Amino acid sequence: MAVETYTVTGMTCAHCAASVREEISEIAGVTEVDVNVDTGAVTVTSDAALQRDAVAAAVDEAGYALA
Repeated sequence: MAVETYTVTGMTCAHCAASVREEISEIAGVTEVDVNVDTGAVTVTSDAALQRDAVAAAVDEAGYALA
């Protein structure tokens, strides 16, 4: 199991968090996504380490960016 925390910019509300959570959850192996809108912290738990590019692409698809 791998746990990694990323910083996402541009989120301002629960809808933002839900969009980011949904897109990251679609990455193969992801088991849990915790989003803190106030700090921009997104903690991702997965079966194995994820490629940062895959997470960045998912966040971009949601309309936000990794810091």
